[in-house]
Amino acid sequence: MLKKLIMVCGFGVALYACAPASKTNIDAAKLYKTHCVICHGIDGKLGINGAKDLTVSPMTFKERVNNITNGAGTMQAFKDILSKEEIEALAKYTLTLK
Repeated sequence: MLKKLIMVCGFGVALYACAPASKTNIDAAKLYKTHCVICHGIDGKLGINGAKDLTVSPMTFKERVNNITNGAGTMQAFKDILSKEEIEALAKYTLTLK
């Protein structure tokens, strides 16, 4: 019985080791430059087309994720453009703008 358990556990570890790596190295700064700079500016303060100043925004991380995902005002939705992980990374990045 112990041999079977060890074989099953070993097989599980082998499957895990061979699984594709998750997308953990998301370059949020690059995403921001690609999708956000045109309206928010490099520092988050530009305000073109009604874009809000991200450096003084009271929005929480969750609210930012929602806005990026679904759009807000004249801002387009990115749910069909970026993955959930990319949107979350982008929202986190916007919290670092000063």
